[in-house]
Amino acid sequence: MKNLFVATAALIALSAPAFAEGDAEKGEKAFKKCKACHMIVSPEGEEIFKGGRTGPNLYGIVGRTAGTVEDFRYKDGLKDAAEAGFVWTEESIAEYVVDPKAWLDANGFAKKSGMSFKMRKGGEHVAAYLASVAPAPEAAEEEAAAD
Repeated sequence: MKNLFVATAALIALSAPAFAEGDAEKGEKAFKKCKACHMIVSPEGEEIFKGGRTGPNLYGIVGRTAGTVEDFRYKDGLKDAAEAGFVWTEESIAEYVVDPKAWLDANGFAKKSGMSFKMRKGGEHVAAYLASVAPAPEAAEEEAAAD
C-alpha cells in the first residue's frame, strides 16, 4: 500500500506542468517590450510604468478576472474569459504571452485577441514583475477593510 501511495504521488508530481518561477527584476526589463501597448498605473493615478493605451492598464492583473478593465474594449476571446470568470495567475499570464490566440483556443475561449505580440522567452519574469507592482485584488480589499 505504501509503495502504491509513493508511486501515485510521484506520477502526480511528474504530470503537473513545470513552471519556472519568474524574476521580477528581469521582468521589469522585459516589460519594456510591452509598454508600446500597455501601461501600469495605480488607481490613485501613480504612473508605475509609462506606456501605451492600445492595451489595458495592467495594474493589479494578477488575481483579477480577465477582460474586466473598465472602459476597455476587449476582443471576443477575453470577453469569453471574463464571462467564464477566469482569473489571471502568474502562470496563466506567462503562458498567454507566448501565443495569446493559441492560449485562448486551448482554454476554450474564442481565438480573437487584440494582442498580436508573442513573447517567446521571459513571460514568467514579466508575470512576476506584474505581480510585484500591485497587490492582488483580494489583498487590496483586505488592506482597505483593515484601514
